[in-house]
Amino acid sequence: MNIMRIFISLFIFLSVYGGTNFYIARRLYQWLNLLFPYINIKVYTGLFIFLASSIILGFLPMPAGIARIFSFIGALWLGIFMYFILFFLTAEILILIGRVTTLIQAAMLNNVRFYSGLTVIILTFSLTAYGIYNTNQIKVVNYEVDFNNVSLNNMQIVLISDLHLGDVNSERNLDKMIQKINDLNPDIVCLAGDIFNDNFNMIRNPDKAINSFRKINSTYGVYACLGNHDGGSTVNQMMDFLEKSNIKLLNDEYVIIDERVALFGRLDASPIGGFYGLQRRDISETIKSVGADMPVIVMEHNPAHINEYGKEVNLILAGHTHKGQMFPGSLMTRAIYTVDYGHYQKDADSPHVIVTSGVSTWRPPMRVGTNNEIVNVIVR
Repeated sequence: MNIMRIFISLFIFLSVYGGTNFYIARRLYQWLNLLFPYINIKVYTGLFIFLASSIILGFLPMPAGIARIFSFIGALWLGIFMYFILFFLTAEILILIGRVTTLIQAAMLNNVRFYSGLTVIILTFSLTAYGIYNTNQIKVVNYEVDFNNVSLNNMQIVLISDLHLGDVNSERNLDKMIQKINDLNPDIVCLAGDIFNDNFNMIRNPDKAINSFRKINSTYGVYACLGNHDGGSTVNQMMDFLEKSNIKLLNDEYVIIDERVALFGRLDASPIGGFYGLQRRDISETIKSVGADMPVIVMEHNPAHINEYGKEVNLILAGHTHKGQMFPGSLMTRAIYTVDYGHYQKDADSPHVIVTSGVSTWRPPMRVGTNNEIVNVIVR
C-alpha cells in the first residue's frame, strides 16, 4: 500500500511539474520566436528539459561533486520556475480580461503578448537577481520578553535555525554568521533544528565547518535540537559533527543552565528519513518535574506544535517556516501556522513564542520579501 501511494504521489508530482514546465517552455518559445524566427526548436527543447529535470537529477546516486552541480542548477531553476509560473499566469489572466472587455483588440494581440512576455522575463530575472543578492545578507532581529515573577538578570539568548548545511550556498556565509553571533556576546546560543539538509555527505568541507562552529563564544554554551531535515541514513554523522563542534544536542531532554533556567530540546515530529532509533516522546511530565520556580525554555523546530505547551513553559524558540522564503510564500505560511514568524503570546498564561525565518535558505538560493536572520532575545 505504501509503495502504491509513493507511485501515485510521484505520478501526480511529475504530471503537475511536467505540465507546468511545458507551459513555461511554450510561452517562452512563443516570445523568443517573435525575436528569433529561426530558433532551433531541438536545441531549445533539449536545454529546457535539462533545466526542468535538474531538480530531480540532483537526488540520484552519483558522486557528490556532480550531485552538487545538479543540485545548484535545480535549486536555481526552482526559484526561476516559481516566478515564471506566477507572472505568466498573471499575464494570461490580464490578457483574458482585456479580450473579454474588448480593451485588447485582435490586431493588438501579438504586440500585447510580446510586451507581456518581456515584462514577465524582466520581472522574473530581476527578482531572481535580487533574491540571490539578499540571501547573502544576514540581519539581526531583536526581541525582549518578560517572564512573569522570574528574574534572569537580562539573560541574552541568540537563536538561529535552518542552516541546511549541504544545500546550495549553505556554507558560504557560515563565518559571517558566527562573527555576528559573537558580536552579540550571548549567554546561550540555540540552534532550533534543520542544521543539516538530509544528506551529511553533501557538505563540502565538514572539518572547516566544525572549526567555524567551535569559534562561537557563548557564556553557557551552544545547544541544538533536531529538525525534519536532520534525519536519514547519515544521522549518526550529523550527531558526530555536532559533538565535534561543541554543540550540545538535546533529544527530548533538558539541561539546567547556571541554576537559573531549564532548556529543553525537542525531536521533530516528522523527520525526513527518520532518526534511526530515536522517537519523539511526551515530555509534559518531565517539564513539570523541573519545578514551578525554574523558568523553562523549549527549542521546538516546527511551530505547528506550540499548542502542546501551557503555562509551565515560559518561552518556545522555533524555526522551520522560513517565513515562506520567497514571496508570495509568506502568505501561505501565514495561513498555515498560528504564528509563522516573529514574537507571539496567546494570552498572559501562555508561553512566549519566537519563530525565526532562519539563517539560510532551502533549495532556491533566493530570499524575496524575507531575510536570513539571527535572533537576539533578551529575557527581562
